[in-house]
Amino acid sequence: MINDKDFKINVTSEIGRLRALLIHSPDSGLGKVVPSKAQDWLFEDIIHLDTMRKGEYDYYVKLLMYFLDEQKINGRLAEIDSPENSRSFYKPDNENFHASNKVIEFQSLLTDILADDETRLKLVASVCAIESCNYRLQEQLTNTNPVELAKIFISGSVNDDKMIFAPIPNLIFSRDIGIIINDHVLINKPAKKARTRETLLARYIFFNHPLFAAFRDKIIEIPEMEQYFLRPGEDNDERTTLEGGDVMVVSADHVIIGCSERTSASGANEAIKLLFANKVVKKVTIVKIPHKRDYMHIDTIFTQVKRNVWVLLGSLAIAKAAVNEIEPISWFVDKRLKDRPEIIQFFSDQEPPRHFKSLEELLDDISKHDLKSTEPTKFIYSGNNTFPFDAREQWTDSCNLLALKEGVVLGYDRNDKTLEAFKANGFKSIKVSKLLQQLENKKITIDDLQNILILMPSSELSRARGGFHCMSMPLLRDEI
Repeated sequence: MINDKDFKINVTSEIGRLRALLIHSPDSGLGKVVPSKAQDWLFEDIIHLDTMRKGEYDYYVKLLMYFLDEQKINGRLAEIDSPENSRSFYKPDNENFHASNKVIEFQSLLTDILADDETRLKLVASVCAIESCNYRLQEQLTNTNPVELAKIFISGSVNDDKMIFAPIPNLIFSRDIGIIINDHVLINKPAKKARTRETLLARYIFFNHPLFAAFRDKIIEIPEMEQYFLRPGEDNDERTTLEGGDVMVVSADHVIIGCSERTSASGANEAIKLLFANKVVKKVTIVKIPHKRDYMHIDTIFTQVKRNVWVLLGSLAIAKAAVNEIEPISWFVDKRLKDRPEIIQFFSDQEPPRHFKSLEELLDDISKHDLKSTEPTKFIYSGNNTFPFDAREQWTDSCNLLALKEGVVLGYDRNDKTLEAFKANGFKSIKVSKLLQQLENKKITIDDLQNILILMPSSELSRARGGFHCMSMPLLRDEI
């Protein structure tokens, strides 16, 4: 069992040095997504599982291990990737699994809690209820050993062969199931039915795993609005939904929440009330973006790189340069202006709400006032703010970056024009394969890395429409 008496959670920014996070490596369920169900399961395309694992996601795990748990990987790179080991380092059900308590695998935590008879009984009943299983199947699952049961709950398959319910392929996007805000856990409410089971599993983990026992009283659950079942229609704004890609902890006192395709106004409203009532933060900024698959969550249109540097989609942000190029009559018809986000900031002490005209204005205010940056705020734009590359590269997650520490971020290697924009703003780049070899050979240390974009392979991962910000749930970061 993953356990650590000194384990703690605390996230007060998007850029403090990462010390622990929750992930889920691609499982066999991803390899069973079929074209006819892809969009129902929130995928744009079907993926090749082996390529996603071996050629892409495994690099992510290795890099995280070097950053967060170096003693478990240093000096073992050739051994880990040798053919005879069959990827055992990455498999939670294998005796050679890394079992890190810093790069924490969701499946491992699920296996741990299923070892408790009472928890297993309750969780099997809950899963079978939402999946409409028959009684005999429920009995069979109750008597299944925890390792296999965890795999079944995630992949939907028995013995990786017979499917008994749908997979949950979006579990690789672990940020969406919950967010750590300071030392509290905000458990999310998914907008799409395809994500219901993963949220249920996450709820059981946070409330039942020993790692989180000390924080049980600090778990916040979003309720449905009162008497929601009497309200007409299926409109997203009438349901209470909130997903982690729409929540950013930009400072200890300040959280941004997006109202998007996946997070409703009702969900944002309930989150604000609970965060203020529990004295978690002092202000919450709402960023309302168009309800479009192009954008999905706010972390698909902007993320933070340094306390004074942000990467974002210029056509939504309405950068000054872009606005100046618009002909006068275009102010009435230009799509970029119609899609401009609405931004309003609320305060726990009942101060009047504050409005912002643009994303740049908001992010500049955060850099200067929340993070006390003394340097000018810089904006790095998707596709170098040039059409059509801005839209193309935003689609492949040019704005969805994960900061391992301030100024050191992970992004996809396919977004060439965005890379040009990074270099124009004083950043270097390095391919992850080269960086891993340098770390292994002691030619460079983590502390040596400054102002750098680490380029990750992306042909299959990008088909799932999520970057490394999506594929991470930070549990602990250093304060900045």
